[in-house]
Amino acid sequence: MNIEHLRTFLDVAQTGSFHRSAERLNVSQSTVSTRIKALEARLDRILFNRLKSGVVLTGAGRRLMRHADTAVRGWEQGRQALSLPEALRAVCALGIQQALAESLGLAWLAWMRRRHADVAIRIEADYSAPLARLLDDALLDMAVLFVPRHRPGLTVETLYVDDLVLVSSTPARWRDGVPEPYIYVDWTYDFRGAHADAFPEMDLPRITVGLPNVALNHILRHGGSAYLARASVAPWLADGRLHEVAGAPRFDNPAYLVYRDDPVDPAVQQSALDGLRQIAAGTP
Repeated sequence: MNIEHLRTFLDVAQTGSFHRSAERLNVSQSTVSTRIKALEARLDRILFNRLKSGVVLTGAGRRLMRHADTAVRGWEQGRQALSLPEALRAVCALGIQQALAESLGLAWLAWMRRRHADVAIRIEADYSAPLARLLDDALLDMAVLFVPRHRPGLTVETLYVDDLVLVSSTPARWRDGVPEPYIYVDWTYDFRGAHADAFPEMDLPRITVGLPNVALNHILRHGGSAYLARASVAPWLADGRLHEVAGAPRFDNPAYLVYRDDPVDPAVQQSALDGLRQIAAGTP
């Protein structure tokens, strides 16, 4: 299977146009068309319906999407691994929940660089579902997820449990209502349900974000309130720039460490896992 054909297929699926993909890939439109036709002939399936306005995936094309993405990613990562300089002996790939990338991810990167100068490091920041798929496809060695999936060949353990507390830029009490403007942080599906139970009469928040650091920085600059991890806001609670809303409900938000049982380099994987555990325990 020609990897360029798969890469072109993925790009056309994204753009919905042979012409736009030709511009993005810096090839002629006829080259794009030839690659797609060759892929369709190889698979004996029509992958796109050709319309006047562009192209759309057929059912076969939609089914091919994930496998094509996995193949292209695997090829690129394999190529990178083979091109490692002699000074590097291994590659370690961590997937991490986007909300944790700037805290746990940065700390782990520093930890690995101090202890493993001979290991190439790759970090993928995303949401739980796509990271879980990368783990399934062996494109990651380990991941820190809010919503893990239990699969054969993977080990899942609780890394830590965040204490989510309602914090505000001004002192406030729960009985007086949620300090405005309230920024809703969309932590997880479980948090959504617990939040809805605790705030049954709350209207749709005017501001919703998927990254807690966005909410934190907005509150520090412009005021307001949000549910954030106590550990992450501890410095601002200590210096009085933020205040925990007295009497407000609190929520648990566990983070899970998921890793493959068939590591390419068991020693590197074990050391990387130990680093994540020590950082999560506060003893890097």
